[in-house]
Amino acid sequence: MDEDDYPDLVIKTGHERESLVSSKKELTVDDIIEQHVGPLGFAQLLHVFLVSLAWIFDSQNTLITIFTDAQPAWRCKGSTCDPSAMCTLDPRMWEWVGGDKSSTIAEWGLICDKKFQAGIPASLFFLGSLIGSAVHGRLADAYLGRKKTVLLSCLLTSITAFLTSLAPNIWVYALLRFSNGFARSGIGICCLVLSTEVVGRSWRGQVGQYGFFFFTVGFLSLPLVAYPVRESWRSLYKVMSIFPLIYSLLILPYVSESPRWLAIKGRTDEAMRVLIKFARRNGKVIPSNVSISNPTITEGGLPQKTESLWSTGWASKRIATVMLAGFGVGFVYYGVQLNVENLNFNVYFTVAINALMEIPAVFIGSVFLGFTDRRVLFSTSAFLAGISCLLCTIFSGKGKGKGSWAQLGIEAVGFMAASLSFDVIYIYCVELFPTNVRNFSVSMLRQSLMLGAAIAPVMVVLGRLQPAISFFVFGALSIFSGVVTFWLPETRNSPLYETLEQQETEEKFTLGSPGDMEMAT
Repeated sequence: MDEDDYPDLVIKTGHERESLVSSKKELTVDDIIEQHVGPLGFAQLLHVFLVSLAWIFDSQNTLITIFTDAQPAWRCKGSTCDPSAMCTLDPRMWEWVGGDKSSTIAEWGLICDKKFQAGIPASLFFLGSLIGSAVHGRLADAYLGRKKTVLLSCLLTSITAFLTSLAPNIWVYALLRFSNGFARSGIGICCLVLSTEVVGRSWRGQVGQYGFFFFTVGFLSLPLVAYPVRESWRSLYKVMSIFPLIYSLLILPYVSESPRWLAIKGRTDEAMRVLIKFARRNGKVIPSNVSISNPTITEGGLPQKTESLWSTGWASKRIATVMLAGFGVGFVYYGVQLNVENLNFNVYFTVAINALMEIPAVFIGSVFLGFTDRRVLFSTSAFLAGISCLLCTIFSGKGKGKGSWAQLGIEAVGFMAASLSFDVIYIYCVELFPTNVRNFSVSMLRQSLMLGAAIAPVMVVLGRLQPAISFFVFGALSIFSGVVTFWLPETRNSPLYETLEQQETEEKFTLGSPGDMEMAT
């Protein structure tokens, strides 16, 4: 075929090529997902499912002390001892029902004058989580990315859980619980961010809830795993160490890195490959003339200055407010779970009840986050949790050694509300901050949650003496958290910004100064 015979065809093709060059478009990751990949398709659902599986181990390693550090039942060896005076009895006159290896309290005699030592390992676990959250958040934002930080956290969680099973005394055990808390702290924050950063803005809330569903699965699995090994707390830790190792080796390699993080690090080609893969699995195609705008380059073509969460006034005020609310939520959410032994019911039964209450919390959150303001949903659930805990004080101690069904029912409703507020504040935090500090912001929230959780075991020990005290403090702090969020802006259906500078500029343009906006609300 000669070009002279088909001049129109050649000219038309030339125009198309010129048009293609002239119409080259640079879009943000957010725009590419919304316009070309799809806000939520099969690719994102598969990605979120694989990522969210890691929440199971986060839950198991967090709540395992409900069984390993519980005070088991005891009985007199003969009929001559007083069953209400354990501390005054000769140790030869009584025995633990499940054997002296059933829990750390039984093995190391953490009763009577040593009873407060029983709460130290759980407090150190949450202290380790507090410190680890900052470290993993920084690693995920600045160095390793979301995926590699999850890998590191899972591997360290597996190793520290196994080593904990070998602890020779309470002090080494407490130190190993600290290290396990440090290790697992990267799982939740990175999985939440890695899940929400690949979907459209209208699905962020629901997708964030999927992770909490798997956290609930881990919670529900605990009684099932713990019961067969109820006579050995060490065996329970060994079993729990297997799951994160299997996940790291067999499942995590199939998870993609966050395209938003890749873009913010200037690795736009890698980010585009991830988005193209997602689009292909969703049955869509990203046009060849579309590329990712580099969010690290200013309009003048110069690299942006390094930004810090604490260097921007509105952002530092916002994270401080989030952390205040998170402290109360963490104290109540973990405290109520650890406090189940003070309800005078079978611990396996009460743990199962609380775990089951997580399911409606996740369902309610998934539905309401689709059309309800984050601030309203969080405050309402925090108030409900607080009121329920305060009502529990009325029934404390009325069972005369037996559990009160009314108290159990109110506690279950309160825990469901606390679980909902715990889930929502994570989603809220993800939407309040841009990509370049998002993981660090969530890690700071996690720190405040873990600080509250670190103090909660002390309150549980006090609750063994007077249950009404623990429920009253839980209720007051939950209500406080609901009030604090009145000073935060609403984020429903708002875009996910890439940098602090971009977010400040956009929020000034749409809503006025971020600081003024928050005070006005």
